[in-house]
Amino acid sequence: MLTTTFDYAYDFDPSAAPRPRGEQPELVWELATMFPAQGAWSVRDYLELTDATNRKIEYTNGRLEFLAMPTVTHQRLVSWLFLLLNGYVAKAGLGEVLPGGIRVYFDDADEEKFRIPDVLFLSKGSEAEWGGERYWRGVDLAIEVVSDDPKSLSRDYEDKVRVYGAGRVPEYWIVDPQEQKITVLTLPEGADKYAEHGVFRPGQTATSVLLGGFAVDVKACFDAAKK
Repeated sequence: MLTTTFDYAYDFDPSAAPRPRGEQPELVWELATMFPAQGAWSVRDYLELTDATNRKIEYTNGRLEFLAMPTVTHQRLVSWLFLLLNGYVAKAGLGEVLPGGIRVYFDDADEEKFRIPDVLFLSKGSEAEWGGERYWRGVDLAIEVVSDDPKSLSRDYEDKVRVYGAGRVPEYWIVDPQEQKITVLTLPEGADKYAEHGVFRPGQTATSVLLGGFAVDVKACFDAAKK
């Protein structure tokens, strides 16, 4: 259980909380005093909180970052991509593929971060480490399906490009149903910033550098979201 941390809490006035007319206020604001304020969360606090919830919550240096609830389109694409990649990896015995929900830990200089890719692959003999039941320490290929909101766009196209690059994730796929395109980024040897392998659209086949035989028919991918 999380330790009560009243010294981190903001001051709340339960009497000021909005409530239906005629009802007495419930002291639910007191729950907020049991958790650290933004910027004060430790890795242990974050893991204990996310162990006990099915919400997707990411972490950067003491701050919690709540992800948007996925849409049906988003989940159809995640499922389709997971099945395709898992089939390829399992047939060749290359490692393990998991759908979104697994936390991935990155430690870059003074920054500690957890990210939750929509689909992730860890190869046999990878330099990344299996983190046991709770999380992985690094990953070899991450796929993000872009949600239709500004924060998700920024997170997938900017934040995660930086985090995954600095974390030495060899390959990062950005699948964007709004723009109908798949961007494949690869990490040159010894680099911590991505190079663009290609931007693929319907009628084209998105290919992997890390997994030489893995390819995705872009039109078929986005058609899978229209069931």
